[in-house]
Amino acid sequence: MFRSKSISKFVNLTGLAFIVISQTQTKLFSVDSKALQERQRQQMARGLPKQKPIPGVKQVIVVASGKGGVGKSTTAVNLALGLMANDMSKSVGLLDADVFGPSIPKLMNLKGNPELSDNNRMIPLTNYGVPCMSMGFLVDDVAPIVWRGLMVMSAIEKLLRQVDWGSLDYLVVDMPPGTGDVQLSITQNIPIAGAVIVSTPQDIALLDARRGAEMFKKVNVPVLGLVQNMSVFQCPKCNHETHIFGSDGARQLADTLGVTFLGDIPLHITIRETSDRGQPVVISSPNSPEAAAYRKVASAVVQKLQKVSS
Repeated sequence: MFRSKSISKFVNLTGLAFIVISQTQTKLFSVDSKALQERQRQQMARGLPKQKPIPGVKQVIVVASGKGGVGKSTTAVNLALGLMANDMSKSVGLLDADVFGPSIPKLMNLKGNPELSDNNRMIPLTNYGVPCMSMGFLVDDVAPIVWRGLMVMSAIEKLLRQVDWGSLDYLVVDMPPGTGDVQLSITQNIPIAGAVIVSTPQDIALLDARRGAEMFKKVNVPVLGLVQNMSVFQCPKCNHETHIFGSDGARQLADTLGVTFLGDIPLHITIRETSDRGQPVVISSPNSPEAAAYRKVASAVVQKLQKVSS
């Protein structure tokens, strides 16, 4: 009897001691973990390049997507033109940072090599009042760009630092799809006023769009909001509307992420045809509903920029 009580008491005391020790270890581990994270943050901050603004550029807006094929470049071009259309006093530039698949030369109907300024900087090619720079101006149209990481980073550095933009209110950057080295390099090298995420309403596109938005949050770039591209198709004959890629997926994702929904862009043949001709819809069909949709997005972007900077 005595022995049974002693064993029971010992077990209880041992269990209590184990709990106390475990709680103490947990607290110590939590403190050590926080200290380790803080040291890692400081070390990473020392290792990162210092952000330097692009001379003459007031605000940089990056247009990104988690995956390709969602109309990011078309959105970037019409956003830049929409910013100018909404306020003609504003000067807007366009930088094509998609090194492997540059689309801006085609979309903006530009060809040729940039000339050099007196200070040995590249002078952007201009159309529709928008100065543009792209890797597509520096390589042959059909030549594949087969580069390793260091060469890509060098090209991005040149596009960021060796271009004479003059004086710009906004520089719209057409980012490559995904969340890789180029995106990180740009966000670490220049101060960015905000990011616009483009996605279709399709679930598989929204998964990647979410990753893109989360990436910008991690690198402290304000997410201005989401654009839902190819939101609805309207039959040109009977005007029946069909949600080919789903309905309101990007709007719901914006609510989930707690960011602004910037607007819908329809899936319309006019947008495709004008883009293929190098005559973006905001310029070639300014009174169309499609152009109005882009101008509405541009207006929402400016409003969000004002809130972010205030």
